[in-house]
Amino acid sequence: MLRSMRTSQLEANRDGRGDGAPTLWWVRLDLRLADNPALAAALALGGPVVPVFIWAPEEEAPFAPGAASRWWLHHSLAALARDLEALGSRLVVRCGPTSAAMLDALVAETGARAVYWSRRYEPMVIARDTEQKRALRARGLVAESANAALLHEPWTILDDRRTPFRVFSPFWRRCLSAPDPAPPLPAPSALPAPDRWPDSLALDSLGLLPTIPWDGGLRSAWTPGEAGAQARLAEFLESAFGCYSSERDRPDRRGTSRLSPHLHFGELSPRQVWHAMLAAGERAGLPAERGRQGKFAAELGWREFAHHLLFHFPETTSQPLRPEFAHYPWRDDAVALRAWQRGRTGIPIVDAGLRELWTTGWMHNRVRMLAASLLTKNLALRWQDGAAWFWDTLVDADLASNTLGWQWTAGCGADAASYVRIFNPVSQGSKFDPAGEYVRRFVPELARLPDDWIQQPWEAPPVVLRAAGVVLGETYPRPIVDLAASRETALRAFAAL
Repeated sequence: MLRSMRTSQLEANRDGRGDGAPTLWWVRLDLRLADNPALAAALALGGPVVPVFIWAPEEEAPFAPGAASRWWLHHSLAALARDLEALGSRLVVRCGPTSAAMLDALVAETGARAVYWSRRYEPMVIARDTEQKRALRARGLVAESANAALLHEPWTILDDRRTPFRVFSPFWRRCLSAPDPAPPLPAPSALPAPDRWPDSLALDSLGLLPTIPWDGGLRSAWTPGEAGAQARLAEFLESAFGCYSSERDRPDRRGTSRLSPHLHFGELSPRQVWHAMLAAGERAGLPAERGRQGKFAAELGWREFAHHLLFHFPETTSQPLRPEFAHYPWRDDAVALRAWQRGRTGIPIVDAGLRELWTTGWMHNRVRMLAASLLTKNLALRWQDGAAWFWDTLVDADLASNTLGWQWTAGCGADAASYVRIFNPVSQGSKFDPAGEYVRRFVPELARLPDDWIQQPWEAPPVVLRAAGVVLGETYPRPIVDLAASRETALRAFAAL
């Protein structure tokens, strides 16, 4: 892809488009300066570069960014603007009904002869970008996009029949057999500025931040921006990478990378993570091949797989990949859904996860599976309802990963037999939060319960509950579903399909 972009740049110079005319760098989910192929291509033309961000959420309906994502976007754009100013540039912010109208206005205002951007893979964005590229080229402009978000483009990894994969393991083996991702590009040391900058809106005018200050937990937990992403990566590689395989399923410990929001917003590229991972493994005496085969590398692989599925099966944002699940007997229960959303199900580790989500905008991946399993398989509520809640509350809300995760857990997605996988949140809590530290952190009304009962307070003797100050149904809810009975009901429903 870089080769084809360089060819386009040479053709642009021959056509007189590299003669000092400005180039628009259309900033999207690539909020970084390092390893940004679209920015590098714009700079290679040699003229001024005008970075521009366009806020047009209507174009992404029904998946416009949720509240937590908008919070992150605001702060990440602010960080990028500061980084650009340090290089003698600035971020031009526009808001309009369509990106096309804003780009047309900017081309007219700046005299730009080229527009570069980083690709996205959501179906509604692909349609928009395809038309945008056609329209710009029809006007005689250079219009090019680049891969800044994935190790491998979705159309380059196919099975032996040249069809898309639907199961992760063979997909990832095929990825590992492909050439290694190219080394990341360095950040530019300067960006040439135009003689006259186009007008820009103030970032605050986009209204991305909440009007009611509910974001204190997010501010305490995260540092959006490229510098924050690099710091998070360095911290993970230093403190948790070496024990990732054994610690990654423990929500009571800091055993995961927490890089997902930085990757989603493009503050960090997967190529940067990949090569940093291999370098860290080599420093620890781990051969490169074993690093590629490791658990953390596979998590990057699941992210790739999610985008692979979204690209090849775009209908899965709302419809099951396995069509027989269109007939599954889902229930409508607004009261149960609300209890689940607020972490009031009476199942401690699930409630802890949903309260962590509400407080910090993030939930540990193991607990995401438990929460999703309870919603879809025990409560028999639609996976789309859970996906919508995650979409609004997660700072790492990514359409590809959110869709894959919910369909996988619900049993209707890309997996050989996930429909029979019904997690028991009590045994899972006892295994992965054995001392109840995670539950105590986010469900403080249970903090005084002994370890033996904290994952299942309804089984605790009355004397233990009294000593802990727990009154079931008052200070903490009783379970809203019988785990054993609902499991059997779900298995019967799956068998009927």
